[in-house]
Amino acid sequence: MEDYRLGEVERRFADLIWANAPLPSGELVRLCQGELGWKKSTTYTVLKRLCQKGLFVNDNGTVRALLSREEFAAGQSAAFVADAFDGSLPKFLAAFSARQRLTEEEVAALQALIDAQRGE
Repeated sequence: MEDYRLGEVERRFADLIWANAPLPSGELVRLCQGELGWKKSTTYTVLKRLCQKGLFVNDNGTVRALLSREEFAAGQSAAFVADAFDGSLPKFLAAFSARQRLTEEEVAALQALIDAQRGE
């Protein structure tokens, strides 16, 4: 999946699937009607679009995720860093921490992540 961008409505829809998958497509229609106020046709139109993006699959009436919410978020993050910071995570962290000071807990968590990447 290359396009990691979702509009607000697509994101709410995806969140419904992630929270309930795997689920029968008829149940998804009922969820969308109750949560989003959608008709059946709208649900299937958006589902088809997100299936084409490689996020979900509708296999014989059962909707399931091809990517977890976390995998999708990781892809969004990587795409953002690539677009906005030429793929440089240090540049991103420098920009982020220039506006908002990192807490001691955040620094420790980042250091633990770095140590884990080094195999320490």
